[in-house]
Amino acid sequence: MTDVIIEIPKHSHIKYEYDHDTGMIRCDRILNNSMMYPANYGYIPKTLSGDGDPLDALFISDYQLHPGVIIKGRVVGVLKTVDECGKDDKLLMVPSCEVDKTYSNVNNYTDLGQSTLTKIKTFFENYKNIDSGKWVKVEGYGSNEEGLEILRQSYVNYSETNVQ
Repeated sequence: MTDVIIEIPKHSHIKYEYDHDTGMIRCDRILNNSMMYPANYGYIPKTLSGDGDPLDALFISDYQLHPGVIIKGRVVGVLKTVDECGKDDKLLMVPSCEVDKTYSNVNNYTDLGQSTLTKIKTFFENYKNIDSGKWVKVEGYGSNEEGLEILRQSYVNYSETNVQ
């Protein structure tokens, strides 16, 4: 289990990002299309992924979470993507059983159901389409073990970069 900081609520048309300089949530841009985030979206604190940002997380639940909320989650897989800046994997997470027992039977991304996986893949393949020079290629899904390894490596990357 690990904490996730939510930046974007499920079903939002607005892309928010945590601004590390101000400590506030910033409106990055409005998605001027019919796309909505298929899940709550955020990041894992004290991690560093290949794109130089904290590790992204799709927090899958039946409800919206407000930007800035910290919630405990479990890794159930990874969405493997590449965008105009390089590799940009996103952990697939569900609430920890202490927070919400609804997802206690979800242990791998394959337990999420094909409809959920299709919505996630379709969103990321298309949400940047009207932004000039931006694109995303979805390479597929990976298991909870792959997600946990990516999480472990992102903690190592962060600690190596932030040595006092």
